[in-house]
Amino acid sequence: MPELTVRPATLDDESAVLALIEELFDPPGARAPGYTRERGSTGFKYAVHDRDADVLLAVEGERIVGLASVYADILSIRYGPRCWLQDLIVTASHRGRGAGGRLLNAASDWARERGCTHLELASGAGRKDAHRFYLREWMLQAYNFSKQIE
Repeated sequence: MPELTVRPATLDDESAVLALIEELFDPPGARAPGYTRERGSTGFKYAVHDRDADVLLAVEGERIVGLASVYADILSIRYGPRCWLQDLIVTASHRGRGAGGRLLNAASDWARERGCTHLELASGAGRKDAHRFYLREWMLQAYNFSKQIE
């Protein structure tokens, strides 16, 4: 079995990244309101080019098996600079083999390098397996509320 590595995405990874993002829409997830490949492409290019954003890839051999999209996004009055982990996905065939933990560690390293004091994410209420993973990785459970703006 090839070694698992984590690296930042390049523009050449766009197709594989967007295919992996679509796995987030499988149950218990749902398609993001208004999501199109074009919107995904625009967001991917932004994350690859912006200093305060990135897409970190878990790669086994030549195959991308997971990703974490990270953003150094706000300067909180109470907590200082925050890293927001928007997407964390490991393809179903590679779950439970360490890729998620490696991506979460890489996201924490990325955040630390940018002076962030904490990393936050939101996880859908139905994603029980993901919740167990985050707790196993020593994340604190909190509530997150969302409102779609149309």
